[in-house]
Amino acid sequence: MSRRILVTSALPNANGPIHLGHVLEQIQTDIWVRFQRMRGNQATYVCADDTHGTATMIKAEQEGISAEALVENMRQLHLADSEGFLIAHDNYYSTHSPENQHYSELIYNRLKEADLIFTEKVEQLYDPEKGLFLADRFVVGTCPRCKAPDQYGDNCEACGATYNANELIEPKSIFSGATPEMRDSEHYFFDLAKYTEFLKTWTRSDAVQDEIANKLAEWLDDGLRAWDISRDAPYFGFTIPGTTDKYFYVWMDAPIGYMASFQNLCDSLGDLNFDDYWAPDSSAEVHHFIGKDIVNFHALFWPAVLDGANFRTPTKVHTHGFLTVDGTKMSKSRGTFILAKTYLEHLNPEYLRYYFAAKLNGSADDLDLNLEDFAARVNSDLVGKVINIASRTAGFLVKQFDGVLATEIHDPELMSQFHAQVEPIAKLFEDGDTAKAMREITALADAANQYIAKHEPWNMAKDPEQRDAVQLVCSQGINMFRCLAIFLKPTLPATAGKAEEFLNVGPLTWDDASTPLLGHSINKFKPMLQRIEGAQIQKMVEASKEPEAPTTKGSAKPEKQTKDQSKNAAEESNEITIDDFMKVQLKVARIIDAQPVEGADKLLQLTLDVGDHQRQVFSGIKAAYEAADLVGRLTVVVANLAPRKMRFGVSEGMVLAAGPGGSDIFLLSPDSGAEPGMDVK
Repeated sequence: MSRRILVTSALPNANGPIHLGHVLEQIQTDIWVRFQRMRGNQATYVCADDTHGTATMIKAEQEGISAEALVENMRQLHLADSEGFLIAHDNYYSTHSPENQHYSELIYNRLKEADLIFTEKVEQLYDPEKGLFLADRFVVGTCPRCKAPDQYGDNCEACGATYNANELIEPKSIFSGATPEMRDSEHYFFDLAKYTEFLKTWTRSDAVQDEIANKLAEWLDDGLRAWDISRDAPYFGFTIPGTTDKYFYVWMDAPIGYMASFQNLCDSLGDLNFDDYWAPDSSAEVHHFIGKDIVNFHALFWPAVLDGANFRTPTKVHTHGFLTVDGTKMSKSRGTFILAKTYLEHLNPEYLRYYFAAKLNGSADDLDLNLEDFAARVNSDLVGKVINIASRTAGFLVKQFDGVLATEIHDPELMSQFHAQVEPIAKLFEDGDTAKAMREITALADAANQYIAKHEPWNMAKDPEQRDAVQLVCSQGINMFRCLAIFLKPTLPATAGKAEEFLNVGPLTWDDASTPLLGHSINKFKPMLQRIEGAQIQKMVEASKEPEAPTTKGSAKPEKQTKDQSKNAAEESNEITIDDFMKVQLKVARIIDAQPVEGADKLLQLTLDVGDHQRQVFSGIKAAYEAADLVGRLTVVVANLAPRKMRFGVSEGMVLAAGPGGSDIFLLSPDSGAEPGMDVK
């Protein structure tokens, strides 16, 4: 039976253009949606711009236009960027909409009727120079939990803690740099603490990834506090019912924007029913794709608010990690803070769609866009392997057989390997592990190219007696290419469209990969993808460069470092002495057993032979290796690392690996001849 699925990605802020970090999430969501549609499921993808807040109001003032004009202009720009990356939204809307106001007020009134709303006098930071109360994002200071400097007033990007802005150490206004004053104001609160037990159950119901559930458990165990859902005038947004100078906090009405965008789509189409998806007894699915920086809003506040207002809770919140470029945080001065528009001016969007797909493994691990690896992988995997299969075989069929494929499969055993992957690769897409899916697809492409190289149709074509064999070999090549095109279609929709035209077929579905094309006429092959040239990437980087602002978050960076901060900065130096290095004891070890760790997404339990004894090590390499494939391998272990007690057991050392993480991890191995227990010098 076809599934009914509503899918969303996080709402881009209306205060600026989207960058590749935003694009990462939309690509991840779009791939999942397109896969579901290929499986015959009814997948509806909605999104919107996050428009409300003081920042929007102030930016509109600066540009001399209304806030409404500002947010509509930005929505059009965001929509154009998304379409440029082939994102298949069914509706891209705005949180500043009648539908959003309706549902914000409805939800608030239901929460109030359920005795989940109360008011309380609060001390709030006020900018005496600007003359306004400061929303959380307009105050920066030192985190009260971990003491990280230059953090916003609602949550810490370093440790993930949430807090009130007035808890910041040495707070500053980002508008004036002035030290805010404390002033009293009556605020409205949602009694989130009443939902502690509900959320403990919900977060362990497969609604979030295990690693996210573990993080949320820390907050739940510490005790939830009431959530401030109001902000003071002046503010761009919706007033709270019954008030004239109190507005819904942006994180109250922003997720309601998912509902509003869907309602707008329902009204425009007429064949979708809002309640079928959002009623408490709905049999449909609701999936949110977000970054880990906003997981508390989506996996704590949002499900509690929905339940309190008598709506269903999300089926799944899919959380991804942060994006770095060339191993570091995106930088304007280095040209690695790349806007979506800038990328599209220089490169094919499908290159990035593929590269992100090859990195995303369904976890919240951070991922790196390594520009050199990006070009090499696209050129090798797509142009050199997948597309190459069709280009090597199509010409012979068109010239010698009028494009007609053979009526039988030349190598059924090899073809069965492709058909056998239909459901396993589908499972990987369903789970969001597109990284492993891409590895399986490229492995099949390797097998196809090896088959073609073995039979050498270019030589067979010279012998009239092998004419039939040429048709058989090249037809199988085309059928293997067709399978790969199907598997890659969610990731490369434009290339898949070119493949469909070449193959002379209608839109390919997932099930089509299970049966070959026989006796079918294809069209002349035309190039589908071009190689990435280094000059293209360099031009994009140069176009992205601009001098960085002196601070990362406005003008309020603290003038002084604390002693602890100075110490931490010193400790971040890359230099060590030879004496420091000699303290580390590296030994050759043989992996004699490897097992997945129950309840851990990333860990494998390794039993190591280090010469004179065995030891147990837990290693976060599960995304990159099958446990059985590691048995017998030699590796290098840090032998004198202090044992670490984990909830799964004691880890007695660390095996060495290279790579940014996730599925891109490469275990270090010594040359043949090394034996367990040897010192590494």
